[in-house]
Amino acid sequence: MMSESATFLEARKTFHASLLKSTLTINSAGVVSNADGSNTTSKAIAKGIADLLKAETIGERLAGQTSGNQFEDICAGFVRETFLKLSHLRPGSWDVHQVSGRNRLEIARYEQYAHLVALDEAAKANPQLAAALGSDYTITPDIVVVRDTVDDSAINAPSFLVDNSVTKYASLRKSNGGLPLLHASISCKWTIRSDRAQNARSEALNLVRNRKGRLPHVVVVTAEPTPSRLASIALGTGDIDCVYHFALHELQATVNALKMHDAADLLAVMVDGKRLKDISDLPLDLAV
Repeated sequence: MMSESATFLEARKTFHASLLKSTLTINSAGVVSNADGSNTTSKAIAKGIADLLKAETIGERLAGQTSGNQFEDICAGFVRETFLKLSHLRPGSWDVHQVSGRNRLEIARYEQYAHLVALDEAAKANPQLAAALGSDYTITPDIVVVRDTVDDSAINAPSFLVDNSVTKYASLRKSNGGLPLLHASISCKWTIRSDRAQNARSEALNLVRNRKGRLPHVVVVTAEPTPSRLASIALGTGDIDCVYHFALHELQATVNALKMHDAADLLAVMVDGKRLKDISDLPLDLAV
């Protein structure tokens, strides 16, 4: 009799299968699409991960933006498939979607950042203000997790908890007229170079500085194979909650098999320090 597989395990397999069909490919020279073709270590680790994931697709590397967009779409599907099954841990009306069109004021659609619309309008009307502000107030997440506001009927379901005399400014209460709440901002990085690491940190700090109210989860998901490049974004605190690797278990197995002891030690520092986790850890962390 076969034992039942955990839903999140199956979702992880589906996630990898989707990448293998589209984004995670191996070209005719044997270089995997998430590897740095000029870096021997990157190529070796990426190939090891791909072999463990049973990569059978042969194709040339996609343009950066194309692979990035596909990675975002597949990541959004994984989060939707897993996080939305946690309503018993995180009740509410949720939406998970990839941000299309690179709308730099996407987050102004949500309660904590709605004031950025007024700031943007003021900057457009005043060149001196625009020069002083720069673009520090603009943040474009790749994927957002959003919670809708709640009707009084739902709040008062267990007992009569609120009426019109109290709780008049709480963001979660629909009758107060607020916008949906940004629960998480997810930045997807197919690979990590120094500029991409800095961009992710800058976006995270802007989310921290420009919010009114509760800070959303701020996380990065990446398929970068090289531990040293992962460290450039994972180590340190204060901006990003955590970095999630698309195949952390396979990455760990690969560096051990290749006897890359320094890389294995660096991975251990990040994992033990709770700065690097597997993609399968993300949905439960979002439920906190």
